[in-house]
Amino acid sequence: MKTQLETIVGKQQGWVELRYHRRLLNDLTVQKGRVDIANSTVIAGIGVRVLENGCWGFASTVDLSSAAIERAIDSARANAREVSKIQAKKIPDLPATELSRDEIVMEGYNDLLRKPLDEKLAMVVDMERETLGRSSKILTAISSYREMFEDKIIVTSDGASAAHKLVRPELRLTAIASQDGEQIAARNNLGVTGGWNCLFDHHRAQNIVENTAREAVELLSAPYITGGTATCILAPSIVGLLSHEAIGHTVEADFVIAGSVAQGQIGKRVGSELVTMCDSSASELGEFAAGEIPFDDEGVPARKTTIIDKGIMKSYLHNRESAVHFGVEPTGNARAWLYHDEPLIRMRNTYIEPGEQTLEEIIASTPEGYLLMGAGSGQADATGEFMFGSDYAVEIKDGKLGKKFREVTISGVAFDVLKSVDAVSSEFQWDLGSGYCGKGQPAKVDAGGPYVRCRIMLGGRQ
Repeated sequence: MKTQLETIVGKQQGWVELRYHRRLLNDLTVQKGRVDIANSTVIAGIGVRVLENGCWGFASTVDLSSAAIERAIDSARANAREVSKIQAKKIPDLPATELSRDEIVMEGYNDLLRKPLDEKLAMVVDMERETLGRSSKILTAISSYREMFEDKIIVTSDGASAAHKLVRPELRLTAIASQDGEQIAARNNLGVTGGWNCLFDHHRAQNIVENTAREAVELLSAPYITGGTATCILAPSIVGLLSHEAIGHTVEADFVIAGSVAQGQIGKRVGSELVTMCDSSASELGEFAAGEIPFDDEGVPARKTTIIDKGIMKSYLHNRESAVHFGVEPTGNARAWLYHDEPLIRMRNTYIEPGEQTLEEIIASTPEGYLLMGAGSGQADATGEFMFGSDYAVEIKDGKLGKKFREVTISGVAFDVLKSVDAVSSEFQWDLGSGYCGKGQPAKVDAGGPYVRCRIMLGGRQ
């Protein structure tokens, strides 16, 4: 396929990009002792992008013959010409930049492909049964496994000719506990880039049945927290959610150009000196982050980008077009969900770097506050304002952990929260690998960090 695409591109005039993408998706879900989902799906095709008359043109095809691909190129050119009639601002020619010519099969791909599906299903069945049997208060357990095999080839007329194969397995377990007519759910979700062993080496996979069932039962009797601004220690999952949703999106260069809060902030202080935030294509500081990619969907080698360095904004996240606009090198953040999607600026693995104190030391030095655990759903916007859910909070009094509180929400302005950070732990975890980022199309990402102490607004019930 790679040779075929190179031959086709070699015949073309102007700038052309061909992206072959094949995805094999296997989904398994068990609930109440029955297999609710056992699906296998294969999607494959080629996305074609051209830059003509200062405008992008895009088309796609599921027909992998050379004739069909050339017809798709013609369609993309026609689309670009139509857009150029109404688009006043033209895109300049893309300058030369480093482009990948690697062919990579990432860890776990072949091993997981060979592992029998019945062994994977047996694991899902066992997890559901064991969780349900942990307590008479567990009303329902739901266990799920997903694996996503990705094959990509990127060929461009200015030198990219790269291929990779990778796999992203995910595991989800939910326990719903009930007592006196009240129900509460506890969840443990995880995802990695890698194989079966990589998945079960993840910290959330350790004692996942016991931990999920226990949390559901314990939270049944936990009270609600009283709202207000408080000193809080955020767990790595919440640090990752804050980094990705409330900060990361504001520094995607297309959002910056559109007027996000990060516009004009390069070189300015946006957080305390303890905060260094990065976005990387690799699993920095820990293994098997779920957003790993060797190169992006424009063929640019993917690498680490430091967004905030000791509280100072240093960089935005770029594709090739936005890099031209800002006069910088692309950062390898162009990503497309499927062959029929155009690449957009997207995060990969976003995190805050660890500090020097241990979590124990940070708790011991906190006179009053809360340890917040477990990232939930929420929302953030281009101003950096956010509201997220947290699974539970643990009270801190005189440097000691106390009782648990259920269903806590946190809110604030992200850069104000970063400026209030006064302690960062040495422990680090990737913790959002089961998540999917949404921005017109999904993207597989991860996020995490250390434990971080800051001031934040809590919401609960009286």
